[in-house]
Amino acid sequence: MTDTRLMHTVGVRALEWLWAHRDGFRLQPDIDPDVGFLERFKPVGELALICRVLFREGVAGSRQAELARRLLDHTWRHTLDGGRMLVRGQRIEPLSPIPFEVYLPYKELGYSEPEVERSAALCHRLTSWTSLELYPNRRLGLSAFQRRFGLTPRPPEADLVGATWLARTPEPWTVSGHIAYDLTHTVFHLTDWGERPAGLPPDIADYLATWLPVWLDDWLDLKRWDLLGELLVVDACLPRPTLDERAWEGFAAAQQPDGAMPAVRAMPEGEPDEVFDIVYHPTLVAAFASVLATSRALTGLAHASS
Repeated sequence: MTDTRLMHTVGVRALEWLWAHRDGFRLQPDIDPDVGFLERFKPVGELALICRVLFREGVAGSRQAELARRLLDHTWRHTLDGGRMLVRGQRIEPLSPIPFEVYLPYKELGYSEPEVERSAALCHRLTSWTSLELYPNRRLGLSAFQRRFGLTPRPPEADLVGATWLARTPEPWTVSGHIAYDLTHTVFHLTDWGERPAGLPPDIADYLATWLPVWLDDWLDLKRWDLLGELLVVDACLPRPTLDERAWEGFAAAQQPDGAMPAVRAMPEGEPDEVFDIVYHPTLVAAFASVLATSRALTGLAHASS
């Protein structure tokens, strides 16, 4: 099993980089909505989700917890303008689930914008809401978010699992990068981002226990750090995580001295905003993998000593 200090240090350094580059969490309010105004919300929503996991697991040090809260405050107040940019986004695209998905983790962490909540409740009642054409894992995630928000999931999560790639446990050698990202998010939604490992159906858990070590080796050898990080999160979501030592050591070695995690092979070059857009996601994933794996490792040590 991997040294908990190594896993923990990856997360601390990742948050240091994210805080130092917090201005990268920016919107483009003047952009034509048809070419992607809501796309800039994605980094902000992912940050909130991962900070929520950090506070939930309770294994962060004081510095980590402080940086996470400061990042949340910064993005809520400055990037999202106290939630008003989410309201604007919902008005631009009334049926887009993105403002709702970004808002939920902030709401769970104590932030509030009543107009976003009213809009979500209204859209939830529309037939069009359940008719949006989404990838199966994305639809599963949206229903999970509805449940967490206090709405009745439409459609129910149980009706959606079978349509995902992972639920069919296909030939493991057919996993490509796109499929791998889809299966990782199926796991995240089924386990509520690692909170409920028992949420994985037994056949899926068994399939992952058999083939995840192979995929970890593959993506490590390819130096696909973003995807390797997501697969390390999947491992920590399993009922019996391996906390693979070789994968974690390779992942940690790829992290830059300033805490940034490259997406593939080495760090990219370019203007600061361009580099941020490439690197923010693997760095967020590094923080996510760190806190969840550290929590599982400490839980395992506690059980072993009792």
